[in-house]
Amino acid sequence: MHISSIRTSSLIALLAMMVLPALHSQEPPSIKLIKSVDLPGYSGDFDHFAVDYDRNRLLLAAEDHGTLEVFDLRTSAHLRSVDGFGNPHSILVRKGSPTVLVTDSEKQGATLRDADTYAKKQTVPLTPGSDTSKYDAAANVLYVVTGGKDVDMKTANLEAVNPDTGAKLGSITFDDNHVEAMAFVEKDPRLFINLTQTNRIAVVDRRTLKLIATWPVTAAKQNAMVAFDPDQHRLYVVCRDPGMVVVMNSDTGAVVDTQPAPLRSDELQYDGYNYRLYVPGGEGYMGIYDTRDANHLKLIEKVSTAPGAKTGVLVTPLHRLFLAVSPGESKATAKVLTYEIE
Repeated sequence: MHISSIRTSSLIALLAMMVLPALHSQEPPSIKLIKSVDLPGYSGDFDHFAVDYDRNRLLLAAEDHGTLEVFDLRTSAHLRSVDGFGNPHSILVRKGSPTVLVTDSEKQGATLRDADTYAKKQTVPLTPGSDTSKYDAAANVLYVVTGGKDVDMKTANLEAVNPDTGAKLGSITFDDNHVEAMAFVEKDPRLFINLTQTNRIAVVDRRTLKLIATWPVTAAKQNAMVAFDPDQHRLYVVCRDPGMVVVMNSDTGAVVDTQPAPLRSDELQYDGYNYRLYVPGGEGYMGIYDTRDANHLKLIEKVSTAPGAKTGVLVTPLHRLFLAVSPGESKATAKVLTYEIE
């Protein structure tokens, strides 16, 4: 054999020895698709999920279809479709409560409904355009975004509601016609909310509904989703123009780091215990991020999902993550995807 051939074969063998261990050392995906449920005949967008542990149900607001979709929480089977809504958005389910509260941006507005049958019990007297919401279990107060451009208003509100009676407890008005998701934790009185029109985060004392501060989100536009990690003093703000996760100091509003994110995202799920951030996007993939280093967000996986899979819910006790695949304006089949999380 020619000496050059021997050297070449030796080099190839050496490279193989270096590459193969590296391939074998790669960690397996931390998330696995275990079920896909088709929902034929749906159009437009889905909005938010809710989990009903008492009744083993998963609820999904079919925003443009005007229905509430009911699934078996453990098997993901589609159980029924409940009509009688305009544009439902978010659903409050409380353990032990006989009612659920569904926000609705159409004229009928938010409603209190029987938690077993979903029959309407009463209308909740909020400003038109009720949309995203978040529940403070310790205070038993639901905070709801209302108003805005979708109902031809130049301002938007954050309204506090008693979820038992539907009574409005107070409100704060923002000089923005587009306000998106909010974040808070029970042990901190601050509420962080996206003022999307003016590209800012508003900091509100939710006990008094007074504005504490506003911080510009300088790294990207269309800030829509936010998660709060009080232990690391961090906000994770997801923007749509371009798709980006902006990491901010939750005490000062300073931008600490940024990472690319899927486009057309409409949901953010944060598992603070495992330092994981899940950002699904309408372009067909979900970004999974490691948040252990408070100053350096790390994109660890890009999981292929489906076009339109931009909203979801993380169900930690079951190690499940559910995504709703919105067909949008296309003729694609709507779906609910179930993932198992390690």
